[in-house]
Amino acid sequence: MSESTGGTRGRIRAVALELFTEQGYEKTSLREISERLGVTKAALYYHFRSKDEIVSSFVEERLDRMDELINWAAGQPATLANRRELLARYADTMFADEQPSVMRFFEQNQTALKNLVAGQQMRDRLLQLADVLARGDESPQAQLRAVLSLFAIHSSWFTLRAPDITDVERKRIALEVAEELLAGIREG
Repeated sequence: MSESTGGTRGRIRAVALELFTEQGYEKTSLREISERLGVTKAALYYHFRSKDEIVSSFVEERLDRMDELINWAAGQPATLANRRELLARYADTMFADEQPSVMRFFEQNQTALKNLVAGQQMRDRLLQLADVLARGDESPQAQLRAVLSLFAIHSSWFTLRAPDITDVERKRIALEVAEELLAGIREG
């Protein structure tokens, strides 16, 4: 893909994310995205044929990052230290690049995402990641603690409502709560 093509795709993604977050996925049309970009719908269609494809482009990146984490964790002993490291790496991915904007989009468009294949893929990967976190402790409590520790990190974007909280502080608080949950999972 050429630099200009990659740049155009990036601009489309940024504008679409902005509009999806402002007015919702369902209420945003490809026409509105093309108008805000100042390009024709045909130019937009060259890069993305649908809103679903735009959302999938965000989800694919996140799925790739989650797959890397799952693969890394699967090769590690099931210790509290490795679980904490996995959570720290997960938090790093959730706070990197454009992820804060993507997380806000996900939070505000949960209903639409549930119906998209991309949303179902996200849920599956999250559960795989939780399985790796709980590995060695098959109790229902461990499963719940593992899922909630991941939710502590990504839900921090919409549950921590302090107006002047920084992303660094948000991440620190989320990891603190997540690690408290992990402490109750037995080492395997």
